[in-house]
Amino acid sequence: MSSRLTPQPFEWIERARPLRFALEGEAVDALQGDCISSALWANGVRILGRSFKYHRPRGIFSLANHDINALFEYVDDTHLRGDVTPVPAGINLTACNTLGGLKQDRYRWLDQLSPALPVGFYYKVFHKPRWLFPFWERLLRHTAGLGQVRSGWRRRITPKWYEHCDLLVIGAGPAGMAAALTAAEAGADVILVDEHPHIGGSLDYQWANDAGAEAPRTALKQGVTAHPRIRVMTATVAAGYYQDQWVPLAGPAGIAKTRSRALIVATGVIEQPAVFRNNDLPGVMLASAAQRLIARYAVKPCERAVLLLANAEGYRAALDLQAAGVELIAVVDLGEPAERGPLASELAATGVEILAHHGLYAASGKDRLSAVSVAPLGADGSLDDTQERWLRCDGVILSVGWAPAAHLLYQAGATLGYSKTLEQFVPLELPPGIQAAGRVNGVFELQAQIEDGRRAARVALAELAAATNAAGEIKTSGPASNNDLAQYRDPNAHSHPWPIVAHPKGKNFVDLDEDLQLKDLLQAAREGFDNIELLKRFSTVGMGPSQGKHANMNAIRVLAKVLGKDIDETGSTTARPFYHPLRLDDLAGRRFRVHQRSALHERHEQAGACFMEAGAWQRPEFYGKAEQREVRVREEVEAVRGALGLIDVSTLGKIEVLGRDAARLLDAAYSMRMTTLKLGMTRYALMVDEAGVIVDDGIVGRLGEQHYYLTATSSHANATYRSLTRFALEWGLQVRLVNRTGQLSAMNLAGPNSRRLLAELVDIDLSDDAFPYLGLREATIRKIPARLMRVGFVGELGYEIHAPYHRGAELWDLLMRKGQPYGIRPFGVEAQRRLRMEKGHIIVGQDTDGLTTPFEVGMSWAVHLKKLFFVGQRSLQILKPGTARSLVGFELQPGHGWPEVAECHLVIVDGDIRGRVTSVAFSPARGRIIGMALVDSEVAGLGRTLPIRATDGVLVTATQVAMPFYDPDGLRQQADLQRQEVA
Repeated sequence: MSSRLTPQPFEWIERARPLRFALEGEAVDALQGDCISSALWANGVRILGRSFKYHRPRGIFSLANHDINALFEYVDDTHLRGDVTPVPAGINLTACNTLGGLKQDRYRWLDQLSPALPVGFYYKVFHKPRWLFPFWERLLRHTAGLGQVRSGWRRRITPKWYEHCDLLVIGAGPAGMAAALTAAEAGADVILVDEHPHIGGSLDYQWANDAGAEAPRTALKQGVTAHPRIRVMTATVAAGYYQDQWVPLAGPAGIAKTRSRALIVATGVIEQPAVFRNNDLPGVMLASAAQRLIARYAVKPCERAVLLLANAEGYRAALDLQAAGVELIAVVDLGEPAERGPLASELAATGVEILAHHGLYAASGKDRLSAVSVAPLGADGSLDDTQERWLRCDGVILSVGWAPAAHLLYQAGATLGYSKTLEQFVPLELPPGIQAAGRVNGVFELQAQIEDGRRAARVALAELAAATNAAGEIKTSGPASNNDLAQYRDPNAHSHPWPIVAHPKGKNFVDLDEDLQLKDLLQAAREGFDNIELLKRFSTVGMGPSQGKHANMNAIRVLAKVLGKDIDETGSTTARPFYHPLRLDDLAGRRFRVHQRSALHERHEQAGACFMEAGAWQRPEFYGKAEQREVRVREEVEAVRGALGLIDVSTLGKIEVLGRDAARLLDAAYSMRMTTLKLGMTRYALMVDEAGVIVDDGIVGRLGEQHYYLTATSSHANATYRSLTRFALEWGLQVRLVNRTGQLSAMNLAGPNSRRLLAELVDIDLSDDAFPYLGLREATIRKIPARLMRVGFVGELGYEIHAPYHRGAELWDLLMRKGQPYGIRPFGVEAQRRLRMEKGHIIVGQDTDGLTTPFEVGMSWAVHLKKLFFVGQRSLQILKPGTARSLVGFELQPGHGWPEVAECHLVIVDGDIRGRVTSVAFSPARGRIIGMALVDSEVAGLGRTLPIRATDGVLVTATQVAMPFYDPDGLRQQADLQRQEVA
């Protein structure tokens, strides 16, 4: 049955544009402009979600993004807040936090266990017996969270940009619009922001049927929309306040990082709930939610309603419900109806029963509200349950009080205090450049809100005029000196000081997010958590996704009563950004990372490369189509092993070191001795920090007595250059360093045919005698100047060729063209990683971490402790006697068909974590999966098994084997294949 009403004057829906979506497989009809919650409610769906801890049924409560009763997900997204998310046409939604769906949630039995799950139970149980803890851990991990993250989501990229203005006004209700207009008419550049898709605020739902609001509504809306100096940003949240009026505005297009010269906060108030038994049942909602349903979405909130009121706004809501065709069973007033003004008399004239000085004791119903009990209040404010009376209804509407949406004021450094007149926190002192206006400032009457907005604008204008230039673009308007925040505040309370009713059976919820009951807070206070911050952290009140918008005020009241203090003495918790949750992709924004490309990038594209990120660089991962990845990588590996391969290594750091103290600098910066390096030769170079932890490696070559050339890893190139520069300055060395990383292209020609090809092109002798393994030579390759290093990172005969950047593509083309008879093939980073892994060569940052020393990865040979000094020497001298961890090689049996083993998978021995996999891949040379793991030395040993927790938690058994996996004597990298065969 549809609950859709006849057209309302300010409705957001477009009746001519029907939509359809599904909730857990059941079709739902909607209209353009509906939010998910309004569409479901219009179709008679009352259970919109399940609560976090007890999985109780939940329905519409605030309809304002202030609660998470309605939280949904679908295949491409999660945590869609039903109260504010426009209907996503054509998709199938499921509710978050259920097992089996909303109706048949298999976790709903947890509600029956609530007596066994008191406040703080997670701190007190599950620890003993110890052997049972893994079971509880797995169970809690499985049930925790409110949604699922899926790796297959479509990528969503949103920009960030900068905005500037004279005045930023947050909130486009009556006070905000009045402030914006006043400032704009005086010449100020104004940005007006509102989190809803339309301006108007409470004018369009609380005062929707008030004839006195028609003229100011029309004037304010038309004035704001037409004014050339007002930029309106709707559906945009002011996420937080940062120093110097810096406010991120998060909207549909991304985040506008906005800097204003002045700020007016007109964010209004958040309606607060009453606390009574079963106050969370579907059908119990705030009066403002009911008014939003009627005015914005033309949806009837219920058929038969009981209203619990403590202010004049509640009587206005009662009249709106009556006009929408809702039968009012009774109005329960916590106070005296005569004090509520003419609206109470207007409602009484309709014949509705009004129960003065009464309260709600309990609600009942299985999955939705069916009845509520009322009882009179005693002199001490408690209910007299002996006079309990039950009323049948399907709706309970609450209007018992408000809390200011003052998060931005708190973050800006404003001082707020509790007004016993209003029974609400209000601003007492504001920082320079900040103003508050409207209901957030304790101003409730409509015309008073408008005047308060104008007052705030005049004060802001006066400050701006004092700071503006001589041209005087901004002028004051009216008396600017009057900054009396209390000038327009209401003399009557709009909130009840204690809308809380105890019940012996509990289930009277203070925090709907966390399923926290009144008894939970009382118990926490009795256990000594009697400071508001401690109470919050122990009980988790206000720590859910709603961030206490409905819970904090009542929690403060409860603690104040326990302590016998007033509200100000009890204090409040800290309001931190973000006010509403923001999407992570909005926070990330559009990628600003610079992509560096080598001189050979176009050549890789032409060869069909699939690129990967390597630090800031775009490098070919392999050549071929993505679906052919494994096949192409193996082909590239086999080409290098059997014939000839060419890889672009231009991303390596390349540094010239010259000067009298060049050798001394390198000797002290690297763990190996560099002063003994012969001319024309290279040596492996390992760099550690003061703690002896590996930070980089590379090759150092000697070109002259005072001239060295070195390489560094791609990701650490700039850091290595900075470190060497710093060392030279700190040690007072006469040395000059030149960072040539961007000046030179580099490529590695590797494979048994590499010497044969290169011999045809260079002007130097490549024989073993003339150019031995680890040699360094300068030559020309068909008139291209080049620097050649004979190194073997991939385990085959190979030459690293460095040439000028602008000649790099020419050299690549030459080698590829002349190499065709030798079976040349370009290979990418993945093939290189597998080739080096077969040789047991580490990659710094992959096979090492932030604590790894050379001794742990079997590189004692690279540490010359007898040197006079090098960075990290003292630490390594202390560490040398023994190591806690070891880098070991492992393999899986041929034809392994178990779950995939990947990098970072954990090594588990006897239930304890004893290490992690650092590298793993299929080895064509070994015909099986091989890898390296950094493990506790106690579990290391050739032939011993290595249990690895693979995908889906399955333990896979590997066997530890010796490294290197391939050509352990290193013969293939020291001579070409033809020469070995002849020998």
